[in-house]
Amino acid sequence: MPYIPHTNADIQEMLKVIGVNNIDELFGSIPKELQLSEPLTLPLPLNEIEITKLLSELARQNINCNETTSFLGGGCYNHFIPAVVDHLANRSEFYTCYTPYQPETSQGVLTVFFEYQTMLCELT
Repeated sequence: MPYIPHTNADIQEMLKVIGVNNIDELFGSIPKELQLSEPLTLPLPLNEIEITKLLSELARQNINCNETTSFLGGGCYNHFIPAVVDHLANRSEFYTCYTPYQPETSQGVLTVFFEYQTMLCELT
């Protein structure tokens, strides 16, 4: 889906709905010393290959859980799970006697989404 920026008319309508006259008034509660006084100096855009390489290089600067012991993450710790476990656990005859669209599977997926989103919220 392409990015289509707001038109000036769209911006004015949104400001009117929330009850402010302009963008400066919208951000008026932010202290001046915390507001940017000049545009950000951003690097030139990168293509997908270049950004993947850059982010990989940045990620290599971090220490990951394979390199050291981690005591973070409510019960999430470095452990070995044989590949056959995932293969067997994902076979439908072991987790439900119904077809995969039944609520048991859907509830499991919802639980995974909830746990993942909760973890991200706690991290950020």
